This record gives sequence, structure tokens and C-alpha cells, in this order.
Amino acid sequence: MFDLDGTLVDSVPDLAANVDRTLLAMGRPPAGAGHVRQWIGNGLERLLNRALTGDMDGVASPDTLAWARQLFEDYYGRFICEESRLYDGATELLQALQSRHAKMAIVTNKPTALTIRLLELLGIRDCFETVVGGGDTALLKPDPAPLLAALQRLDRPAATALMVGDSINDIEAAQAAGISCVAVSFGYNHGGDIHAANADLVIDSLHELTALL
Repeated sequence: MFDLDGTLVDSVPDLAANVDRTLLAMGRPPAGAGHVRQWIGNGLERLLNRALTGDMDGVASPDTLAWARQLFEDYYGRFICEESRLYDGATELLQALQSRHAKMAIVTNKPTALTIRLLELLGIRDCFETVVGGGDTALLKPDPAPLLAALQRLDRPAATALMVGDSINDIEAAQAAGISCVAVSFGYNHGGDIHAANADLVIDSLHELTALL
């Protein structure tokens, strides 16, 4: 099971550009990629609340949030893969897993429809038997519910699974579900050091995981 943003795909350029389009359309100053890189990882609603308030824990008014979400989903739907790119080694890793007939899933807090759209544009949708996105379960990562839903869809027990992610949300969700976890050091993780999350393994390149297969 793979997280998407910051794990397989460097999506910050497009996320930041569309957050800024949204803010500008609302008469607000742009946030910039540096802030957006730290804000992503907890789902679209939290991202927009942070962008609207400039605070990791900020909460905008319901009407303001609804307006921002409508604008963002329209912009991001049109400009979702202008600059987003697969990380080095992602293609080789997915191909190696496919050759071993591994069942693979995407488990992300990004809305499912947007996730599938991005996977299609990157040419990797067919690698995954299922996609569990934000809204598919009542709770998002770090709750284990999305990972458990993926296991159920794949008909696999937790003991045979591996979660690969870039943030403490991925690691805590995997640990709560009893799933082994690998963290990538090059992702976002709200700007923090992923080594502190106590994953089973931290890798600096997806090529490392391919070699370990």
C-alpha cells in the first residue's frame, strides 16, 4: 500500500499553484509552495483551512471553506498534473512489484476522484487494484481505517501487508493497523524529520526498496 503525495509523486508544485489560484480568486494573497509543502497530508479540508488562516490548526468559517473548496476543486481538476512528477525509482519499483504479482493499493487522504485522475495522467492507474482516498472511510489517516479498508478490498491480512509513506500519518496508521511500514525521507511530513516516527525502515530512494525485494 502506497501513500501518493510525497511518496510516489512530487505533487507540491501543482497543489501550491492551485491553492494560490484559489486564494487569489478570493482576494487573498498567495501562500507559496513552501507553506503548502508543510500543510498537505491531512486531507483537502485541512489543507484549505490552513491556507485560509495561515495556521496549521486554523479553522475558517464554513461558508469561506465551502467557497474555497469549490474553487480549488475546479482549478485542481483542470491543472492537476502540470508539473507533478513521479519520484525517481517509482516506475521501477511498481514494475518490480507487478512482476512478483503483488497486490497494490493507493491509500491517501487526497479525495478519491482527484487521486484517480492524477494516477491516470501519470500512467500508473493500472498498477493498483484499488484506491482508498479521502472520503472513502469515516476517518482519514492517521486513523487505521483507510488501511484496513484497503486490506479488506485486497482480501489480505495485515501480517502480509506493507505500507509505504512519507509522513507520520502513514506510519501511525500502519502501526495502529498492525502493518509493517516503510518511510521515505524525501517526502513532506509537515516539514518534520520522518526518522522520529519510528517506521520499520526509512529509505532515501525508492530504488532502495526495489533492491530489497
